[in-house]
Amino acid sequence: MTDPTAAPRPVDVPVDVPVAVDVAVVGGGISGLLSGWDLARAGLRVVVLERSDHPGGAVSSHVLAGLTLDAGADSFATARPAVRELIDELGMGDRVVSPDPRGAWVQHTAGPAPLPRAGLLGIPGRPWAADVRRAVGWVGAARATLDRVLPASVGTSDHTPTVGSLVRARMGRRVLDRLVGPVAGGVYAADPDVLEVRTVAPTLLEQVRSTGSLAAAVREVRGVRPGAVKAGSAADGLTGGMHTLATGLAAAAGAAGVEIRCDVDVLGLTPSDAGGWRVRLQPGGTLDVRAVVLAAPGPVTAGLVQALATDGALPREAVDAVRTPSSEVLLASLVIRSAALDGAPRGTGVLVAEGVRTVRAKALTHATAKWRWLAEAAGPGRHVLRLSYGRTADGSDLPDEADLPEIARRDAEVLLGVPLPAADVEATDVIRWTSALPTPVPGHRAAVAALRERLADRDVAVVGAFAGGTGLAAVVADTRTAAAALAVRLQP
Repeated sequence: MTDPTAAPRPVDVPVDVPVAVDVAVVGGGISGLLSGWDLARAGLRVVVLERSDHPGGAVSSHVLAGLTLDAGADSFATARPAVRELIDELGMGDRVVSPDPRGAWVQHTAGPAPLPRAGLLGIPGRPWAADVRRAVGWVGAARATLDRVLPASVGTSDHTPTVGSLVRARMGRRVLDRLVGPVAGGVYAADPDVLEVRTVAPTLLEQVRSTGSLAAAVREVRGVRPGAVKAGSAADGLTGGMHTLATGLAAAAGAAGVEIRCDVDVLGLTPSDAGGWRVRLQPGGTLDVRAVVLAAPGPVTAGLVQALATDGALPREAVDAVRTPSSEVLLASLVIRSAALDGAPRGTGVLVAEGVRTVRAKALTHATAKWRWLAEAAGPGRHVLRLSYGRTADGSDLPDEADLPEIARRDAEVLLGVPLPAADVEATDVIRWTSALPTPVPGHRAAVAALRERLADRDVAVVGAFAGGTGLAAVVADTRTAAAALAVRLQP
């Protein structure tokens, strides 16, 4: 089993940084590396402190049967331009690729069906389209089309609705259960009834109010109109895998003068005599800095912020923003030789609706069908499947890791509709993520804003998935905004 969140290896050398430092960035994932890069290019001296033995965080890799595969996200959303802009800045634009156009399927209690293409979070942009009718039935599609005639106020009141309440009010339960639920479970490992709309799709409510319907709002956000950012694939990837983004960003940050130190744990923050912050480090030493960027996973950031509240630097209510629940997820990867998979029987993969009892997986990605570069690397007749597990926040539905490879093989047979004998499996790996998928519950966006306002005067910025939202597009856009604001405050 591969565990990207394993405890760091012990280091016997002191980790005091001998040169003056303006900003310490706690966490070396994408948000930490990006913060460091942007701040360094603004003329500040930056050190990134990462507790594991490599930077990248959840955007990392693992090697299976000679193939270097993504251990986390394998694509980025294109509805927002932030990630593509970053990729272009890094000189990696020629590596951007779109997934196979066959698209994914959804498995619900009535059976499998292709996932409608023109959607957002599973919400259809054209409810009467043939692919929507196939997924939700004529009755479900007819109910969804009522969205066009409902008052814009339905489901969009200012009490911060959830994705579930918005979709249920405007398009009905079948769209929610058969389309939105599987996507929310696959992307956020969460029930759509607990996902705050303003966090996962910040402009959606305003677009509903301005266009008069949820379907029209989805089309606006997706860019399905003349002059839009992009119409077509909702996500793209990188040749070689999304983990190459972390590698490229780390190299760029280093070239800009950022010092990236791994195997370093941050134990706490205290005000320094010089007016900034003293960062206590493990395995030893301290670091005095003018400012701090907290770019660590939610539980780590929560511990550091809690200490500030205990010391009286923050009111305790401000700490609630970092107590975002996170779902534990297991990813099972299989490399298998199978002629039955050559035709991609379920396109690029399958999202599974809650209530389906024939499998335990919540999603399957047929990675070699999704990405041509990976199919070429694997070779003819060789396939890579990724199955994800974990719908509950407490992890109570997770299989035992030792049993997971066989469970995943059997689930893949059911979801793909073809026999996959155990003898044809070349290699398997299991990856556990404990805090990579924070669940933004109602009120979360406002709580993060309040926390940031309290910390700004003390030159502490908070970034990452729990603050900016799940997904690279949300994290990158939010991180750049926060880093730019901190750079302005630190200018003489």
